[in-house]
Amino acid sequence: MPVTINCDMGEGFALYRIGNDAAIMPFVDLANVACGFHASDPSIMRQTVRLAKQHGVKVGAHPSLPDLQGFGRRRMNVTPEEVTDFVTYQIGALNAFLVAEGMRLNHVKPHGALYGMAARDEKVAHAIAAAATVFKVPLYGMGGTLHEKIYVGAGIPFVSEFYVDLDYSSDGALIITREHEAVDPQAAAAKALRALEEGKVRSLQGPDVVVRAECICVHSDTPGAVDVAKAVREAVGEYLH
Repeated sequence: MPVTINCDMGEGFALYRIGNDAAIMPFVDLANVACGFHASDPSIMRQTVRLAKQHGVKVGAHPSLPDLQGFGRRRMNVTPEEVTDFVTYQIGALNAFLVAEGMRLNHVKPHGALYGMAARDEKVAHAIAAAATVFKVPLYGMGGTLHEKIYVGAGIPFVSEFYVDLDYSSDGALIITREHEAVDPQAAAAKALRALEEGKVRSLQGPDVVVRAECICVHSDTPGAVDVAKAVREAVGEYLH
């Protein structure tokens, strides 16, 4: 199955910037654009959408818990109704900038702690699905988790992601950290290639775990992300769309 490479982008705020979106954009197929709750603001959203358009990169919404200070990587006690409302709000905000640029929303990919919560909590996953259904686009998540079970059960197209710059635990869960450590670009590329060819990745504890890589994610805030994205693209070139 052809694969794509996605990257979380637009994750600055006001005068602050995280990641080099301009340098990474040529090496990815999809941009998951922050929508203001963990990062980004209206100007950055517009700039990122325009940058993606310039490079022919499709854009998805990257909604988060309302946690600007914690970059959306802290769990919060929120109700399912609140999740549906703030995810709908964020997707709508980004979609407005896409419409303004003559582009279409390609997908939705929850960010950080919200992503992790949805993998373990059916109510959170259902709440995200309720928001995505309004926009009639696929949801991205981890295969074999509640992401897949709930989203597919709600009739939403689902795309399974694989992460080259994060670790997996022996139970197959993704280990989401507040700050990302640097990874060796060639090691990340080899990791991506193995996930595609063998459907496996080595867990942090040692044993291999089964994964499905329909889309490969590189985080823009991982140190050296440009080199990682470039190496991964070169390694998996034959599998790309």
